Amino acid sequence: MLAAIPRVTNENVLVGFDTADDAGVYKLTPELALVQTVDFFTPIVDDPYTFGAIAAANSLSDVYAMGGKPISALSLLAYPANGDLDDLEQILKGGAEKIHESGCVILGGHSIADDEIKFGYSITGTVHPDRVKANASARVGDALVFTKLIGTGVITTALKREIAKESDVQAAIDSMLMLNRRACEAMLAYDVHGCTDVTGFGLIGHAREMALGSGVTIELDTTAVQFLPGALDYARQGALPGGLKNNREFASCAVEVMREIPAEVENLLYDPQTSGGLLISLPEADAAQLESKLPEAYRVGRVLPKAAHPIRLV
Repeated sequence: MLAAIPRVTNENVLVGFDTADDAGVYKLTPELALVQTVDFFTPIVDDPYTFGAIAAANSLSDVYAMGGKPISALSLLAYPANGDLDDLEQILKGGAEKIHESGCVILGGHSIADDEIKFGYSITGTVHPDRVKANASARVGDALVFTKLIGTGVITTALKREIAKESDVQAAIDSMLMLNRRACEAMLAYDVHGCTDVTGFGLIGHAREMALGSGVTIELDTTAVQFLPGALDYARQGALPGGLKNNREFASCAVEVMREIPAEVENLLYDPQTSGGLLISLPEADAAQLESKLPEAYRVGRVLPKAAHPIRLV
């Protein structure tokens, strides 16, 4: 679909929509570029304050994935005309406090009446033009490091089906509320070649975009991927969100499976994440140092020369 959109060549556009990257980057001066992104979605948890905060963390994530620093935000809201105003206040409050936690400021926003609640932000950040971390820059020989556990989509689906344990839901919420700011700051100390945040397309979907954009094959070690508490159990029980099934239908043709993998593990590799972690491509030596400086980070794979499939599961 994007191929049909008219394009205008502009030498200041450092990252556009050609490589399905996390955000756009526009150079203002030789030492300053803008990072711009937008994201919003329907509630995934019951508490309105928490929903607002998660929506904000998710929106900020794209700027961190580009190696940028968020500076300003515009809110986007769709809310029922006769909706509960106390709930609306809590959504906005949760979002605002998470935005402010990042050091970003809210400049305004826009709202419309809609029967289905939707909330998020357009975020503007800054980055040095020579230090942009795009998803299309992974290099053969790189290690792949990931900074969060997988499973938010399955767990929030289990919550809707009323089969999720409170402790498992809270662990997923804590993960979604955690900003990628610390991970971004940590990775910038090393020779990072490529980066993307893992959100709605799942680990395989976003790794596929990195592989295609970089002209490589990404090998994911399925035994190394770490999951949120309860995620494997809920996947076994069939608590699979619609987005997971869509991701599988879209991306499975790009995947070569090298060994037998438990169904619940393979399903979770397609699980759509909300406010997921950063998938970072960097040299082996730097990867080991990053893991030592960022305790929640762990190795999930490596970058190989381009093969028949963009993704290989081992």
